[in-house]
Amino acid sequence: MHGVNADARTVVNVVDTETGEPVPMPSGLPEGDISSVELSRDETLMRVWVASDTAPSNLYVAPIGGEARQLTDTLNPAIDEGALVSSEVVRFESFDGLEIPALLYKPRTASADQPVPAVLFMHGGPGGQSRQGYRAELQHLVNHGYAVLAVNNRGSSGYGRSFFHADDRKHGDVDLKDCIAGRRYLEGLDWVDGEKVGIMGGSYGGYLVLAALAFEPDAFEVGVDIFGVANWPRTLTSIPPWWASFRAYLYAEIGDPETDRERLEAHSPLLHASNITKPLLVVQGANDPRVLQVESDEIVAAVEANGVPVDYLLFEDEGHGFMKRDNRIEASEAYLRFLDTHLR
Repeated sequence: MHGVNADARTVVNVVDTETGEPVPMPSGLPEGDISSVELSRDETLMRVWVASDTAPSNLYVAPIGGEARQLTDTLNPAIDEGALVSSEVVRFESFDGLEIPALLYKPRTASADQPVPAVLFMHGGPGGQSRQGYRAELQHLVNHGYAVLAVNNRGSSGYGRSFFHADDRKHGDVDLKDCIAGRRYLEGLDWVDGEKVGIMGGSYGGYLVLAALAFEPDAFEVGVDIFGVANWPRTLTSIPPWWASFRAYLYAEIGDPETDRERLEAHSPLLHASNITKPLLVVQGANDPRVLQVESDEIVAAVEANGVPVDYLLFEDEGHGFMKRDNRIEASEAYLRFLDTHLR
Protein backbone atom coordinates (compact mmCIF):
# COMPACT_ATOMS: atom_id res chain seq x y z
CA MET A 1 0.00 0.00 0.00
CA HIS A 2 1.11 3.58 -0.58
CA GLY A 3 -0.28 7.01 0.12
CA VAL A 4 -0.46 9.97 -2.26
CA ASN A 5 -0.76 13.63 -1.27
CA ALA A 6 -3.77 14.46 -3.43
CA ASP A 7 -4.89 18.06 -3.10
CA ALA A 8 -4.23 18.48 0.63
CA ARG A 9 -5.36 15.03 1.76
CA THR A 10 -3.80 11.58 1.75
CA VAL A 11 -5.32 9.05 -0.64
CA VAL A 12 -4.23 5.48 0.05
CA ASN A 13 -3.99 2.79 -2.63
CA VAL A 14 -3.76 -0.88 -1.61
CA VAL A 15 -2.57 -3.49 -4.13
CA ASP A 16 -2.76 -7.26 -3.97
CA THR A 17 0.90 -8.28 -4.27
CA GLU A 18 0.01 -11.65 -5.83
CA THR A 19 -2.33 -10.45 -8.57
CA GLY A 20 -1.23 -6.85 -8.90
CA GLU A 21 -4.88 -5.81 -8.75
CA PRO A 22 -6.07 -2.89 -6.60
CA VAL A 23 -7.79 -3.76 -3.32
CA PRO A 24 -10.93 -1.63 -2.89
CA MET A 25 -11.05 0.75 0.04
CA PRO A 26 -14.09 0.64 2.34
CA SER A 27 -17.14 2.63 1.33
CA GLY A 28 -18.71 5.15 3.67
CA LEU A 29 -15.47 6.74 4.87
CA PRO A 30 -15.64 10.51 5.41
CA GLU A 31 -13.67 12.67 2.99
CA GLY A 32 -10.51 13.67 4.79
CA ASP A 33 -6.94 12.77 5.58
CA ILE A 34 -6.11 9.07 6.00
CA SER A 35 -3.28 8.60 8.47
CA SER A 36 -3.16 4.80 8.73
CA VAL A 37 -4.41 1.66 6.96
CA GLU A 38 -3.90 -1.84 8.36
CA LEU A 39 -5.12 -5.32 7.41
CA SER A 40 -6.12 -8.10 9.76
CA ARG A 41 -3.86 -11.18 9.90
CA ASP A 42 -6.24 -13.14 7.66
CA GLU A 43 -6.54 -10.11 5.31
CA THR A 44 -10.34 -10.06 5.48
CA LEU A 45 -10.71 -6.82 7.44
CA MET A 46 -9.29 -3.35 6.94
CA ARG A 47 -8.73 -0.81 9.70
CA VAL A 48 -8.51 2.87 8.71
CA TRP A 49 -7.84 6.09 10.64
CA VAL A 50 -9.42 9.16 9.01
CA ALA A 51 -9.44 12.80 10.13
CA SER A 52 -12.13 14.94 8.50
CA ASP A 53 -12.65 18.70 8.60
CA THR A 54 -15.49 18.21 11.08
CA ALA A 55 -13.94 15.63 13.44
CA PRO A 56 -10.51 14.62 14.73
CA SER A 57 -9.06 11.29 13.60
CA ASN A 58 -11.47 8.38 14.04
CA LEU A 59 -11.09 4.64 13.63
CA TYR A 60 -13.11 2.72 11.05
CA VAL A 61 -13.19 -1.00 10.30
CA ALA A 62 -14.71 -2.85 7.34
CA PRO A 63 -14.56 -6.13 5.41
CA ILE A 64 -12.35 -5.73 2.35
CA GLY A 65 -14.36 -3.64 -0.06
CA GLY A 66 -17.29 -3.41 2.35
CA GLU A 67 -19.06 -0.70 4.29
CA ALA A 68 -17.00 1.05 6.96
CA ARG A 69 -18.15 1.02 10.57
CA GLN A 70 -17.00 3.84 12.87
CA LEU A 71 -15.56 2.57 16.14
CA THR A 72 -14.57 5.82 17.84
CA ASP A 73 -16.04 9.29 18.28
CA THR A 74 -13.23 11.69 19.14
CA LEU A 75 -15.12 14.96 18.74
CA ASN A 76 -15.88 16.69 22.04
CA PRO A 77 -19.50 15.77 22.89
CA ALA A 78 -20.19 19.43 23.66
CA ILE A 79 -19.65 20.23 19.96
CA ASP A 80 -22.41 19.68 17.41
CA GLU A 81 -20.65 18.27 14.34
CA GLY A 82 -23.56 19.50 12.24
CA ALA A 83 -22.54 23.08 13.10
CA LEU A 84 -19.07 22.58 11.60
CA VAL A 85 -18.20 22.92 7.91
CA SER A 86 -16.11 20.98 5.42
CA SER A 87 -13.56 22.83 3.33
CA GLU A 88 -13.63 23.08 -0.44
CA VAL A 89 -10.47 22.80 -2.54
CA VAL A 90 -10.23 25.92 -4.72
CA ARG A 91 -7.62 27.54 -6.93
CA PHE A 92 -6.96 31.13 -7.89
CA GLU A 93 -4.54 32.80 -10.25
CA SER A 94 -1.61 34.73 -8.80
CA PHE A 95 0.18 37.78 -10.21
CA ASP A 96 2.16 35.76 -12.78
CA GLY A 97 -0.58 33.36 -13.82
CA LEU A 98 0.49 30.55 -11.48
CA GLU A 99 -2.48 28.68 -10.00
CA ILE A 100 -2.45 28.69 -6.20
CA PRO A 101 -4.40 25.96 -4.35
CA ALA A 102 -6.29 26.66 -1.14
CA LEU A 103 -8.93 25.31 1.21
CA LEU A 104 -12.03 27.47 1.51
CA TYR A 105 -14.29 27.34 4.59
CA LYS A 106 -17.71 28.98 4.18
CA PRO A 107 -19.75 29.84 7.27
CA ARG A 108 -23.26 28.41 7.24
CA THR A 109 -24.67 31.92 7.73
CA ALA A 110 -22.86 33.41 4.70
CA SER A 111 -24.83 34.46 1.63
CA ALA A 112 -24.97 37.23 -0.95
CA ASP A 113 -27.53 38.93 1.29
CA GLN A 114 -25.34 38.41 4.37
CA PRO A 115 -21.69 38.70 3.27
CA VAL A 116 -19.17 37.83 5.98
CA PRO A 117 -15.66 39.05 6.84
CA ALA A 118 -12.81 36.75 5.86
CA VAL A 119 -9.36 35.69 6.98
CA LEU A 120 -6.47 34.28 4.97
CA PHE A 121 -4.76 31.55 6.97
CA MET A 122 -1.07 30.98 6.14
CA HIS A 123 0.59 27.71 7.18
CA GLY A 124 4.05 27.36 8.69
CA GLY A 125 7.20 25.96 7.20
CA PRO A 126 8.38 27.28 4.94
CA GLY A 127 7.33 24.29 2.90
CA GLY A 128 4.32 23.23 4.97
CA GLN A 129 0.83 22.59 3.67
CA SER A 130 -2.68 23.35 4.85
CA ARG A 131 -4.48 20.01 4.66
CA GLN A 132 -7.96 18.68 5.14
CA GLY A 133 -8.54 17.50 8.69
CA TYR A 134 -9.84 18.89 11.93
CA ARG A 135 -8.54 22.38 12.81
CA ALA A 136 -10.29 23.59 15.95
CA GLU A 137 -9.08 27.19 15.69
CA LEU A 138 -10.32 27.49 12.10
CA GLN A 139 -13.69 25.90 12.85
CA HIS A 140 -14.02 28.29 15.80
CA LEU A 141 -13.64 31.28 13.49
CA VAL A 142 -15.94 29.86 10.82
CA ASN A 143 -18.57 29.02 13.43
CA HIS A 144 -18.50 32.67 14.50
CA GLY A 145 -19.09 33.95 10.99
CA TYR A 146 -15.65 34.31 9.40
CA ALA A 147 -14.79 32.84 6.02
CA VAL A 148 -11.34 31.25 6.03
CA LEU A 149 -9.09 30.73 3.01
CA ALA A 150 -6.17 28.45 3.94
CA VAL A 151 -3.68 29.28 1.22
CA ASN A 152 -1.03 26.87 -0.03
CA ASN A 153 1.21 29.53 -1.51
CA ARG A 154 4.07 28.68 -3.83
CA GLY A 155 6.73 26.94 -1.77
CA SER A 156 4.16 24.64 -0.15
CA SER A 157 4.69 20.90 -0.21
CA GLY A 158 2.36 18.47 -1.93
CA TYR A 159 2.24 20.01 -5.41
CA GLY A 160 5.48 18.88 -6.98
CA ARG A 161 9.12 19.93 -6.94
CA SER A 162 8.78 23.00 -9.17
CA PHE A 163 5.98 24.47 -7.03
CA PHE A 164 7.89 23.67 -3.83
CA HIS A 165 11.03 25.52 -4.98
CA ALA A 166 9.20 28.41 -6.68
CA ASP A 167 9.78 30.70 -3.67
CA ASP A 168 13.43 29.83 -2.94
CA ARG A 169 15.34 33.01 -2.01
CA LYS A 170 12.15 34.98 -2.86
CA HIS A 171 10.43 34.88 0.52
CA GLY A 172 8.37 37.92 1.38
CA ASP A 173 8.08 38.62 -2.34
CA VAL A 174 6.40 36.07 -4.62
CA ASP A 175 4.69 34.22 -1.77
CA LEU A 176 3.40 37.51 -0.39
CA LYS A 177 1.98 38.28 -3.83
CA ASP A 178 0.17 34.94 -3.64
CA CYS A 179 -1.42 36.14 -0.39
CA ILE A 180 -2.62 39.33 -2.04
CA ALA A 181 -4.03 37.31 -4.94
CA GLY A 182 -5.89 35.25 -2.34
CA ARG A 183 -7.49 38.41 -1.03
CA ARG A 184 -8.56 39.34 -4.56
CA TYR A 185 -10.09 35.87 -4.93
CA LEU A 186 -12.12 36.40 -1.75
CA GLU A 187 -13.30 39.79 -2.98
CA GLY A 188 -14.81 38.02 -5.99
CA LEU A 189 -17.10 35.84 -3.84
CA ASP A 190 -20.51 37.43 -3.42
CA TRP A 191 -20.89 35.98 0.09
CA VAL A 192 -17.65 37.62 1.35
CA ASP A 193 -17.42 41.24 2.50
CA GLY A 194 -14.46 42.24 0.33
CA GLU A 195 -13.71 45.28 2.49
CA LYS A 196 -13.11 43.17 5.61
CA VAL A 197 -10.28 40.71 4.98
CA GLY A 198 -7.51 39.92 7.48
CA ILE A 199 -4.48 37.64 7.41
CA MET A 200 -3.26 35.26 10.11
CA GLY A 201 -0.67 32.52 10.42
CA GLY A 202 1.90 30.83 12.62
CA SER A 203 5.68 30.47 12.38
CA TYR A 204 6.52 31.10 8.71
CA GLY A 205 2.85 31.94 8.25
CA GLY A 206 3.29 34.53 10.99
CA TYR A 207 6.19 35.97 9.02
CA LEU A 208 3.91 36.37 6.00
CA VAL A 209 1.41 38.21 8.21
CA LEU A 210 4.09 40.68 9.30
CA ALA A 211 5.45 40.93 5.75
CA ALA A 212 1.97 41.76 4.46
CA LEU A 213 1.50 44.54 7.02
CA ALA A 214 5.00 45.95 6.55
CA PHE A 215 5.52 45.64 2.78
CA GLU A 216 1.92 45.86 1.50
CA PRO A 217 0.33 47.95 4.27
CA ASP A 218 -2.98 48.44 2.45
CA ALA A 219 -3.47 44.81 1.40
CA PHE A 220 -5.28 43.64 4.56
CA GLU A 221 -7.34 45.24 7.29
CA VAL A 222 -5.75 43.36 10.22
CA GLY A 223 -3.06 40.78 10.99
CA VAL A 224 -2.73 37.94 13.51
CA ASP A 225 0.92 36.90 13.94
CA ILE A 226 1.45 33.64 15.84
CA PHE A 227 5.17 33.31 16.75
CA GLY A 228 6.22 34.65 13.35
CA VAL A 229 9.71 35.66 12.25
CA ALA A 230 10.27 39.43 12.33
CA ASN A 231 14.05 39.62 11.78
CA TRP A 232 15.55 37.02 9.43
CA PRO A 233 19.27 37.55 10.19
CA ARG A 234 18.67 37.10 13.92
CA THR A 235 16.39 34.07 13.51
CA LEU A 236 18.74 32.32 11.12
CA THR A 237 21.81 32.91 13.31
CA SER A 238 20.01 31.80 16.50
CA ILE A 239 19.18 28.28 15.27
CA PRO A 240 20.58 25.92 17.95
CA PRO A 241 23.40 23.49 17.01
CA TRP A 242 21.24 20.38 17.46
CA TRP A 243 19.18 21.59 14.47
CA ALA A 244 22.19 21.61 12.17
CA SER A 245 20.38 19.83 9.33
CA PHE A 246 17.41 22.19 9.63
CA ARG A 247 19.77 25.18 9.63
CA ALA A 248 21.39 23.98 6.41
CA TYR A 249 17.96 23.58 4.82
CA LEU A 250 16.87 27.10 5.82
CA TYR A 251 20.13 28.66 4.67
CA ALA A 252 19.73 26.99 1.28
CA GLU A 253 16.09 28.03 0.88
CA ILE A 254 15.89 31.42 2.61
CA GLY A 255 19.46 32.66 2.70
CA ASP A 256 22.74 32.67 4.61
CA PRO A 257 22.86 35.56 7.13
CA GLU A 258 26.57 35.99 6.42
CA THR A 259 26.40 36.24 2.63
CA ASP A 260 22.76 37.29 2.05
CA ARG A 261 22.32 39.79 4.88
CA GLU A 262 21.29 42.73 2.70
CA ARG A 263 18.49 40.79 1.02
CA LEU A 264 17.36 39.23 4.32
CA GLU A 265 17.23 42.63 5.99
CA ALA A 266 15.22 43.99 3.06
CA HIS A 267 12.60 41.28 3.73
CA SER A 268 12.60 41.49 7.55
CA PRO A 269 9.37 43.16 8.75
CA LEU A 270 10.92 44.45 11.97
CA LEU A 271 13.33 46.62 10.01
CA HIS A 272 10.40 48.14 8.10
CA ALA A 273 7.87 48.22 10.93
CA SER A 274 7.34 51.96 10.53
CA ASN A 275 5.16 51.04 7.52
CA ILE A 276 2.66 49.08 9.64
CA THR A 277 -0.63 50.94 10.00
CA LYS A 278 -3.16 48.14 10.53
CA PRO A 279 -4.15 46.53 13.86
CA LEU A 280 -2.01 43.57 14.89
CA LEU A 281 -2.35 40.69 17.35
CA VAL A 282 0.86 38.90 18.30
CA VAL A 283 0.86 35.54 20.13
CA GLN A 284 4.13 34.01 21.37
CA GLY A 285 5.53 31.26 23.55
CA ALA A 286 8.22 32.43 25.97
CA ASN A 287 10.20 29.18 25.57
CA ASP A 288 10.23 29.13 21.78
CA PRO A 289 13.73 28.05 20.63
CA ARG A 290 12.98 28.53 16.94
CA VAL A 291 11.40 32.00 16.87
CA LEU A 292 12.72 33.77 19.97
CA GLN A 293 10.44 35.83 22.18
CA VAL A 294 12.48 38.91 21.36
CA GLU A 295 11.12 38.71 17.79
CA SER A 296 7.60 39.30 19.07
CA ASP A 297 8.66 41.73 21.83
CA GLU A 298 10.34 44.03 19.34
CA ILE A 299 7.66 43.95 16.64
CA VAL A 300 5.03 44.77 19.27
CA ALA A 301 7.10 47.71 20.55
CA ALA A 302 7.69 48.97 17.02
CA VAL A 303 4.01 48.85 16.08
CA GLU A 304 3.02 50.51 19.35
CA ALA A 305 5.45 53.31 18.51
CA ASN A 306 3.45 53.88 15.32
CA GLY A 307 0.34 54.54 17.39
CA VAL A 308 -1.32 51.47 15.85
CA PRO A 309 -3.53 49.13 17.94
CA VAL A 310 -1.54 46.04 18.90
CA ASP A 311 -2.41 43.23 21.31
CA TYR A 312 0.21 40.87 22.72
CA LEU A 313 -0.53 37.45 24.24
CA LEU A 314 2.54 35.76 25.75
CA PHE A 315 2.41 32.21 27.12
CA GLU A 316 5.14 31.70 29.71
CA ASP A 317 4.80 27.89 29.55
CA GLU A 318 4.80 27.32 25.78
CA GLY A 319 7.37 26.99 23.03
CA HIS A 320 7.06 26.83 19.25
CA GLY A 321 3.41 25.81 19.10
CA PHE A 322 0.91 25.67 21.92
CA MET A 323 0.60 22.24 23.50
CA LYS A 324 -1.57 22.87 26.56
CA ARG A 325 -5.31 22.68 26.04
CA ASP A 326 -6.15 25.74 28.17
CA ASN A 327 -3.59 27.82 26.28
CA ARG A 328 -4.96 26.74 22.90
CA ILE A 329 -8.43 27.75 24.03
CA GLU A 330 -7.18 31.11 25.33
CA ALA A 331 -5.36 31.78 22.06
CA SER A 332 -8.41 30.85 19.99
CA GLU A 333 -10.60 33.16 22.05
CA ALA A 334 -8.00 35.92 21.59
CA TYR A 335 -8.08 35.53 17.80
CA LEU A 336 -11.85 35.84 17.79
CA ARG A 337 -11.95 38.77 20.21
CA PHE A 338 -9.33 40.66 18.18
CA LEU A 339 -11.10 40.05 14.86
CA ASP A 340 -14.48 41.01 16.32
CA THR A 341 -12.97 44.27 17.56
CA HIS A 342 -10.91 45.31 14.56
CA LEU A 343 -12.31 43.50 11.50
CA ARG A 344 -16.01 42.82 11.99
